[in-house]
Amino acid sequence: MEIAILLFDRFTALDAIGPYEVLSRIPNASVKFVAKQAGSVRSDQGSLAIIADYSLDEVPSPDILVVPGGPGQSALMEDEPILNWIRRAHETSTWTTSVCTGSLLLGAAGLLKGVKATSHWLADGVLSQLGAEPTAERVVIEGKIITAAGVSAGIDMALKLVALECGETWAQSIQLGIEYDPQPPFDAGSPSKAPTEIVERLRSRSRFFMQ
Repeated sequence: MEIAILLFDRFTALDAIGPYEVLSRIPNASVKFVAKQAGSVRSDQGSLAIIADYSLDEVPSPDILVVPGGPGQSALMEDEPILNWIRRAHETSTWTTSVCTGSLLLGAAGLLKGVKATSHWLADGVLSQLGAEPTAERVVIEGKIITAAGVSAGIDMALKLVALECGETWAQSIQLGIEYDPQPPFDAGSPSKAPTEIVERLRSRSRFFMQ
């Protein structure tokens, strides 16, 4: 099984690495980091770089496509080589997935028209403009398209994907193996739970999304 994780300058690291940690444990999986050109790709924080061993042309038809998000996503919304690669990969993929604002790239490629989807909560407006039906759900499965909400939701998405491909027992084994047992110190992980002043502060300071 060939799994392609798209990388681009200023991607959010956990969007890609979270799913990688889960999906790389699928039996006989070959996980490939793919970018426009092969080479080092730097995350949004600048201090972390990941090597994309493959260019887009080298991985045209992955079984599973994972599109992460991050500030660099904005620059790709009209990048035809990237969008065409997503479209072509989706034609033959078993699963096309996204994490955080990666769903905006799926939308820009025309894959989410009339489709229920999720993203980072600050990106709901853009998701709607792209023809999708935004939802606050953490993971949304619509046909072979799976979208995950912000950043950490990529782990949940990947575990659901493993359950679909390999069964719940295997997914639970992976979950236990990586000891994914979230017990956050604060109940502030969504705008419906966080204090209003924190939600508004983040909303007013964020330049993360196209709005």
